[in-house]
Amino acid sequence: QVQLVESGGGLVQAGGSLRLSCAASGRTFSYYAMGWFRQAPGKEREFVARINRSGGSTYYADSVKGRFTISRDNAKNTMYLQMSSLKPEDTAVYYCTADYFGGSNGVTSTSSYEYWGQGTRVTVSS
Repeated sequence: QVQLVESGGGLVQAGGSLRLSCAASGRTFSYYAMGWFRQAPGKEREFVARINRSGGSTYYADSVKGRFTISRDNAKNTMYLQMSSLKPEDTAVYYCTADYFGGSNGVTSTSSYEYWGQGTRVTVSS
């Protein structure tokens, strides 16, 4: 089992940047592929980005490609999401998540991820 705690959310103006962090504890961090999802008010939780166990492969939703960068430091048991050129539509609660079984239901599906953090709120003002 792994425990996940997100941090780094806040209020930022459109065009600005934020860096989210996800600190993991429990089972060996490098056993898990990791991902970020987000949920805006009144909407379903949606996929943002994923990184494989080693950090050598990443995948992004089209809506954030070129603006967001996912990374991880296995020595620090931490994953990051660098968000740039933020837009009001990026406003959401962002969740860190861990996948042990290799995306068995598809890497963009919430059902492929076994563990979730509590979320950190990002608000982008126009």
